[in-house]
Amino acid sequence: MGKKPVITAAEAAKMVQDGMTFTTSGFVASAMPEALNKALEQRFLESGSPKDLTLFYAAAQGNRDGSGADHFAHEGMLKRVIGGHYNMVPELGKLINADKLEAYNLPQGTLSQLYRDIAGHKVGHITHVGLNTFADPRIEGGKLNRVTTEDIVEVVEVLGEERLLYKALKFDIGFIRGSYADENGNVTLEHECCTLEATSIAQAVKNSGGKVVVQVEKVVQHGDLDPKLVKIPGIYVDAIVVCENKEDHAQCQGCEYDGSMTGDFHVPLGSLEYPPMSAKKIIGRRAAMELQPDKVVNLGIGIPEYISMVANEEGIGDYMTLTVEAGPVGGVPQGGPKFGGSVNVEAILDQPYQFDFYDGGGVDLAFLGLAQADKDGNINVSKFGPRIAGCGGFVNITQNAKKVFFCGTFTAGGIKTHVEDGKLVIDQEGREQKMIDTVEQITFSGAYANKTGQPVMYITERAVFELRSDGVYLTEVAPGIDVQKQVVDQMGFTPKMEAGGPRLMDARIFAEGLMGLK
Repeated sequence: MGKKPVITAAEAAKMVQDGMTFTTSGFVASAMPEALNKALEQRFLESGSPKDLTLFYAAAQGNRDGSGADHFAHEGMLKRVIGGHYNMVPELGKLINADKLEAYNLPQGTLSQLYRDIAGHKVGHITHVGLNTFADPRIEGGKLNRVTTEDIVEVVEVLGEERLLYKALKFDIGFIRGSYADENGNVTLEHECCTLEATSIAQAVKNSGGKVVVQVEKVVQHGDLDPKLVKIPGIYVDAIVVCENKEDHAQCQGCEYDGSMTGDFHVPLGSLEYPPMSAKKIIGRRAAMELQPDKVVNLGIGIPEYISMVANEEGIGDYMTLTVEAGPVGGVPQGGPKFGGSVNVEAILDQPYQFDFYDGGGVDLAFLGLAQADKDGNINVSKFGPRIAGCGGFVNITQNAKKVFFCGTFTAGGIKTHVEDGKLVIDQEGREQKMIDTVEQITFSGAYANKTGQPVMYITERAVFELRSDGVYLTEVAPGIDVQKQVVDQMGFTPKMEAGGPRLMDARIFAEGLMGLK
């Protein structure tokens, strides 16, 4: 195999022609080929080309700062976008809301797995994931606006069982991020906090007849790379771009390199900061009480991150193995721009393999965010009026975990609380109800959970609810809270209650110092 051409990012951008279908790697602020993304944007701004592109990506790509997929948020540049998450790319969301391009939001894990099916020239990805949610074509089919009309998801029957078929497509070009490349194009990813679907993207693009361009830190001599670390063989690679600006190749956008997220070293967990008492910590504490030894756990972004902090503060961080959908297994999942990586990680899997495990029920306990919940137990975290957040891995994880917990403040928008004498005090109520009659979009289906017998709990700072076969039950309330005025009256539906009403939440949750969970 001969040497691969080393080109500039601007030269790589010229490989993308009008009307092409292209794909990029990335997970929130990590593993994005920013030099390539910027060059493609610059070319369009200067020449008006390439235009009418179809963009496909699996996970969130961006940091709400113009990075990632927001580089392509220019009218006319994209004809269609298919993505797993949009909250980190607000400019792209504006174009979608203005009907300036066709747009789909589909489960992140399913999109990551679809790369492999495209590589294998299969008709698409067939799975139960997404049934009875907004991805189901009988509900919305993942369509995000009025100009999006084509069904790219179909309901099919396989061996007498209902499934969804996520249709395959072909890629013309792929931009991927790696660490090192040798002269023959073999690429390693040892400095990435998550390897994602880099291998699968390269295979899918190559077997579609497309071109694969990889952005790396440097090129080394052939034979210098450990073959066990090579994630993208040179036979998949058409060109290499050496990133000249370190900021465009940061491990996580805006962050210093952290070797504890790649296995270079371990940090003592005692060095991690623990949060002060707050509504979020109360939720994290109540949720942490559900943790059990020797369980596989998934934590979502946002308030669920507090569960990890509380667990380590309580000394039970080793009771369970925490996982992140991006691929890390073990260690302490990180938040913010580092979401997708874990400190003191034990293993880093490719994202499609992680979701294979998730989809098959490998997660014992899943703790995800609670944005909206309704009387049927449905959850919406993906769309709120004009704001398109996207589902990310939420559908894959929540639909298949053995037990799922939705964690969030009881109301949203300006809620203020404090704890006094072991009681929760609501200083200012949030402007928006989160427990409403009917959610705007079904990201999690209560009916599907009841059909499969999945236990579901909803944890807030002042109340805990459970989904049962006949509805949503209020089971616990915080000390100091008036059930009628501060719970039921702040809901869009009346929850069911057992005789005698809800019990009090554990008093230890509202006391300073350790709860003694260990």
